[in-house]
Amino acid sequence: MAPSHAFRCCKRALNWTPVLFINLVIGWSYYAYVVELCTLTFLFISTVSYLVVFHLFFAMFIWSYWKTIWSKPASPSVAFALPSADKELYEREQRAEVQQEILKRVARSLPVYTRTAGGAIRYCDFCQVIKPDRCHHCSTCEMCVLKMDHHCPWVNNCVGFSNYKFFVLFLTYAALYCAVICATVMQYFIKFWTKELHDTHAKFHILFLFFVAALFFISVMSLLGYHLWLVGKNRTTIEAFRAPVFPNGPDKNGFSLGFRRNVAEVFGDRAKNWIFPVFSSQGDGHSFVTRLVHIDPEQVNTVLQQNGKMLVSFFFSTC
Repeated sequence: MAPSHAFRCCKRALNWTPVLFINLVIGWSYYAYVVELCTLTFLFISTVSYLVVFHLFFAMFIWSYWKTIWSKPASPSVAFALPSADKELYEREQRAEVQQEILKRVARSLPVYTRTAGGAIRYCDFCQVIKPDRCHHCSTCEMCVLKMDHHCPWVNNCVGFSNYKFFVLFLTYAALYCAVICATVMQYFIKFWTKELHDTHAKFHILFLFFVAALFFISVMSLLGYHLWLVGKNRTTIEAFRAPVFPNGPDKNGFSLGFRRNVAEVFGDRAKNWIFPVFSSQGDGHSFVTRLVHIDPEQVNTVLQQNGKMLVSFFFSTC
């Protein structure tokens, strides 16, 4: 028992290594730009404007990054757990087909429309809940995550319903942060490279800063472009690789409601909130409007009150 516990503790500690690496790179980039470039080497009036723009994007980058890290992944409510009597029957039963009948009977009173590839009710044996649509179990976080997109080692967290907007903004501001560094450092990079400027202790920092910023910009932009495409299509990374299965079969566009409404589902209705890492996504992550199923919101709320221990408020928009 003790070795297993020690192994899990070591594993959790090691999971923070990528986050530590990223923060060290960010800290060094701040020092190289603000201290070595703008303060010690080129203290001109123009560098003041550089510093203002730099700190603006730096602040938004750090804000969205840490919001992505510290936002706890949302998990299914108790309404999706089996009632005690059904749970006892399910655990006693050995036949898979009978277990499925139990799950189907319970799921009939829940807003669950996606199935496994074989058409079965999606049930998590670890968390002992019927999985809401778009919910998946994360083996790293050891929990079911609502609207799970992927587990990201660079934030040591699951990216899902609770922080997907923050993750997209993190990528956006990371790209802009790198772009600002590249654009303002390039002239000094060229001067040092062509030996127009005398060698100083800042030369290494400035040359390396440009290379690192350019490398990260290319990498982040490719990832950002992919996730913006996913937002426009209303898909998660998991759904992009494996189409969600509905009662009438798999449909990769099953949750797509049109570009405008797809964007609003992640960023919210108010455009003024889009650029800030504050939660504004629509719904509560338990149920989603689809092109294939019409859902009566009043009926769903009534069912959830009867089936669970607490009221779960759902967001539904008209199709």
